[in-house]
Amino acid sequence: MSTEPSTGPRALHDGWTLRQVDGDISGVPATVPGCVHTDLLAAGIVDDPYLDDNENRLTWIGRSTWEYATVFDWHDDGHERADLVCEGLDTVATVELNGVRVASTANQHRSYRLPVRELLREGENTLRVRFASPVAYAEARRAELGERPGAYEAPYQFIRKMACNFGWDWGPAVVTSGIWRPIGLHSWSGTRLAGVRPLVRTDGPDGLVEVHVTLEHSGGPSGSAASGGPGGVGGSAASGETPVTVTASVAGVRCAVRTAPGEREAVLTLRVPGAERWWPRGYGAQHRHELTVSLADEPSEPSEPSVPSVPSVPSVPSMLSGASEPSGASGRGEPSGERWTGLIGFRDVRLDRADDAFTIVVNDVPVFVRGVNWIPDDCFPARITRERLAERFGQAVGANVNLLRVWGGGLYESEDFYDLADELGLLVWQDFPFACAAYPEEEPFASEVEAEARENVARLARRPSLALWCGNNEVLEGHADWGWRDGLGERTWGAGFFHELLPAVVAELDPTRPYWPGSPYSGSPDLPPNDPARGTLHIWDVWNREDYTRYGEYRPRFVAEFGFQGPPVHATLRAAVSGELAADAPLVLHHQKAHEGNAKLLRGLGDHLPAPRTYDDWHYLTQLNQARAVVHGIERFRAQAPHCAGTIVWQLNDCWPVTSWSAVDGAGRRKPLWYALRRVYDDRLLVVADGAVAVVNDGPRAWAGELELLRLTLDGEPLAKETAAVEVAPRSVTVVALPGSIAVPGDPAAELLVARLGDRRTVSFFAEDPRVAFPRAAHRAEVTAVAGGLDVTVTAETVLRELALFPDRLDPAASVDDMLLTLLPGESVTFHVATGRELDPAALVTRPVLRCVND
Repeated sequence: MSTEPSTGPRALHDGWTLRQVDGDISGVPATVPGCVHTDLLAAGIVDDPYLDDNENRLTWIGRSTWEYATVFDWHDDGHERADLVCEGLDTVATVELNGVRVASTANQHRSYRLPVRELLREGENTLRVRFASPVAYAEARRAELGERPGAYEAPYQFIRKMACNFGWDWGPAVVTSGIWRPIGLHSWSGTRLAGVRPLVRTDGPDGLVEVHVTLEHSGGPSGSAASGGPGGVGGSAASGETPVTVTASVAGVRCAVRTAPGEREAVLTLRVPGAERWWPRGYGAQHRHELTVSLADEPSEPSEPSVPSVPSVPSVPSMLSGASEPSGASGRGEPSGERWTGLIGFRDVRLDRADDAFTIVVNDVPVFVRGVNWIPDDCFPARITRERLAERFGQAVGANVNLLRVWGGGLYESEDFYDLADELGLLVWQDFPFACAAYPEEEPFASEVEAEARENVARLARRPSLALWCGNNEVLEGHADWGWRDGLGERTWGAGFFHELLPAVVAELDPTRPYWPGSPYSGSPDLPPNDPARGTLHIWDVWNREDYTRYGEYRPRFVAEFGFQGPPVHATLRAAVSGELAADAPLVLHHQKAHEGNAKLLRGLGDHLPAPRTYDDWHYLTQLNQARAVVHGIERFRAQAPHCAGTIVWQLNDCWPVTSWSAVDGAGRRKPLWYALRRVYDDRLLVVADGAVAVVNDGPRAWAGELELLRLTLDGEPLAKETAAVEVAPRSVTVVALPGSIAVPGDPAAELLVARLGDRRTVSFFAEDPRVAFPRAAHRAEVTAVAGGLDVTVTAETVLRELALFPDRLDPAASVDDMLLTLLPGESVTFHVATGRELDPAALVTRPVLRCVND
């Protein structure tokens, strides 16, 4: 059997129409990849679910059955096999070709390769994909298997689908169906590269990569697992009678293996002397190397014998999007066979668990995690482009983030997501898709979970950015602490997945990175899962019940979730709400999904800020309070390094316009929290707390200089000054006690404290803002036209507390480069406003565009 070149994958994305099987809608032009909601929206049949309360009138979509159909031409190309490659079907799908059922699927998190050569006709062929109601499917599984507790009433744990599609405390309920990732036809003959799974690590100064290759022979079974099992790649000795040569090369090193007839697997090991390492951002460069694997039937002298490897589920998500499966003859392939290319990075990653710690160690260097949680960036993931991800990742990097946690109520993300993380040096913590509910372990879920885990662990094995697999989000905590046990009885809830199945899959397919059973988790099933002294911690008493100053009472090892809410940028809220903008306006409240969310916003202001009198006050003060709350927590936790080894803020992004915990709102605009994160996640940070200054240096070089401590009047007059020489080693913290002359104010309402080291400064007050005797804010302002927008220079005539500029109120597309700055009398700051419009200079420097606490 020869390795004849395949025909490049042919995308089947044109000519689709959509109809409602159990209703009156038909003949709707459909976009593939896409989903029912976006097709109905484009056709003008439904209103935008992101606007006003339209979401409430679209629940019928998730309870309907829908059918996508297209007609395509096919002509016999002489190949032995033709496979229908479905990279993503959401979710309960039946695939028919020319009236014959090809597959039934029920897992959004998987891909499918379906042999259809015998069903194709010369000329026109009709392909239909019917999607049953995901809501009805989940309800039926719940009725069969018994109720399971969860954070919400929706039965999201009874279907392998993005959980937050059913609604969350920051997201709408828009239960989708559709062909959400590419679909196409792949023709081939002989033997193909069915899977390539590089396991990459270092060995002393060298880089090592074990390339696990899975072959499929056109005469053997297809290996499709479309009916629900985790099946392997087909093939037998009889189906491949000619040996093939598998060759791998990286960084100038080459290895070849000649397989025996019918052999389906091989392992090629390559050692790269002195390989340049891949590092997380802030620790070194992101060196990546192109690995090439090719398949041919020409004789070749193998440099190593073929070694059987563990079976690998065929990884299809690259046939059409160019990610991780062989390219065949699609332009990167070799004329006589198939070729796979992918970038890898040489690095090691492990968890340091000494003394109950939770420290991520890369290349033997402990990394303090400055992280953010990631949710799906759109309720309709097919709309998320690489460009949009690049913008969001740029915002993460701009905020000095070094890790993204892909939260368990979402997805295994796209190849673009992980490629950008690799490129930018952003570590990725990947939750398996389980969140906040008890999950049944019976069939069909046991097989489906194994199949999706095997596929995605193999798919992502080459990614240097992927630092950790985590079993779930808050399921272990829910079972231990949320009163689930009495209602569950003897029913399964997911423990077998998190403590047995998933760690076994990771150990088998990707032993190069650690697995953690869930978050929060203390390291043993016998321990309380949310113990600050062990493992990972989620802090939600702050926001739900406690004032944010409670963060200072924690001494955690690692904080994987914590956060505080704030409304979206004004322009985002204005575009989403057609009616009155007021904190208690019905349509504004519809874009607040948290239980008693707006009441918690107001309660959270506490003694920290004045009570708002208008919508404009509410918007500014609650956004400011969100930023202050998160900063308060991060400062305290960073000051405890290395005892505390990281923080992951909930959350970076939003999926729609909503009041939430995000730093970047649903329209991609940066909230005040983003600017605060940029400062508090800087390499160098001064933290004034508990009668001391913590000098935090998370950079690669020592931080030395004279620490200047000042106690001043509100007018900026000095009352006391002290200095101390400090030298803080790289990746360390030094605590300097405040002298009594600085720490003890004569009048807490009329004084402030300044700490300065080099070009870093922090300003602290001895009393909460409402108790400070602030003068009425006074300033001078100058607006100058410059390339790309305007410069706004503000000079303080009095102290200006938390100065902020909101140009989006004048131009929704405008943005500003900084905000939340405290100026002392006589100090100036220049804001750059990026805008393409002519803005009114007077409006730009007055309320509600220019704000400070004491205005």
